[in-house]
Amino acid sequence: MSICIASAGSVLTFLAGSFSLTWIHSVEKTEWVEHWQVEGDRLALVSARVKGPGAGIDLPPDAVWEEGGWTYRPALPPLSQINLAASGTTPSGWQFCTEDKCMELGATAGAATSIWAAHTCTESQPAQGQ
Repeated sequence: MSICIASAGSVLTFLAGSFSLTWIHSVEKTEWVEHWQVEGDRLALVSARVKGPGAGIDLPPDAVWEEGGWTYRPALPPLSQINLAASGTTPSGWQFCTEDKCMELGATAGAATSIWAAHTCTESQPAQGQ
């Protein structure tokens, strides 16, 4: 499976089994990091890390303080796709990283970005809610 990203009218392909998404919270200005893994044709959120609680940031009871941040495993089933919003209220876009490459997504307000897994990224995006 490949990791596919649709953004700004083009589709990018990454041959990787996992990736991370990093961004700065629009209100708290704290860094969030999520680690995702491809499971078949789905994307599973395997861990998340945040500097501290705040607006819209509720830490689960199993969160562990490690190296300056709270790490936990979100209770979220694997998803058919991830849709990223670019509000324009954050200092930067989303940082998407595989093991060997990083790129910024959603740096422009209103720029819709979708991430999904597929055999080939010329396939259509999965229907929302699938």
